[in-house]
Amino acid sequence: MLTRRTFIRKVVAGSLGALSLPLLGLYEGSQFHFVQVIYNGNWDPRPRAYKRLMSSLELRTSVKVSYERKTLRLDDPDLFRYPFLYLAGDSSFEPFSPEERRKLRKFLKLGGTVIIDDVSGSENSPFDSQIRKELVNIIPEVPLTPISQEHVAYKSFYLLNSVSGRKIIQPYLEGITFKDEDRTSVFYSRNDLGGAWSEDEFGKWEFETVPGGEAQRERAIRLGINIILYALTGNYKKDQVHSPFIKRRQMNF
Repeated sequence: MLTRRTFIRKVVAGSLGALSLPLLGLYEGSQFHFVQVIYNGNWDPRPRAYKRLMSSLELRTSVKVSYERKTLRLDDPDLFRYPFLYLAGDSSFEPFSPEERRKLRKFLKLGGTVIIDDVSGSENSPFDSQIRKELVNIIPEVPLTPISQEHVAYKSFYLLNSVSGRKIIQPYLEGITFKDEDRTSVFYSRNDLGGAWSEDEFGKWEFETVPGGEAQRERAIRLGINIILYALTGNYKKDQVHSPFIKRRQMNF
């Protein structure tokens, strides 16, 4: 497996700007794959979420994407072929097996990134309660904590000053950050990002975004793009040399 850290070293060694090259040229088929986690529960509550996000990612950035969603279990050997996972849910589920926990821990420690998306739209979500227990079992030494607005993920492509989703259940993201590497490996949204991204087969939005309407939906798309860019490029945007690029992408949303 080529880890994100290896990829970043190659980028830096070649003095390449991450916004000006096909970011996944070193990965399978030179494409970014949206990989969704299968587990014993309602693992696919937003089956069409990836389509619009992938088209927006390719149209707005230099990332080449695959429009074929990949799905796999956490104990699948192919897990380590991809740098990014999406794990969604809206209800309780069977606990992960010890092997699934071990593999996900290894994936995160090696440089992988996971978006966990509670799509329930509920403040008292069974999915929320259970996924928190799983994360304690998987990474007990690093707690899930609120992500500051100063985090690089809020400026990895677009300059964002708020979180978004189909609803705003929680006005911030949470995450698991390895302090020794200054790297966030888990991003957790309570706001149904997938619902904001979802279109039907005719290209119409499946769900209303409330209370902010279409501006809220656009922020959700931008947040998804930002997290993916962060997963692929890490903390390079902390370097102030990139601030002109960030400012040019700032929009009034």
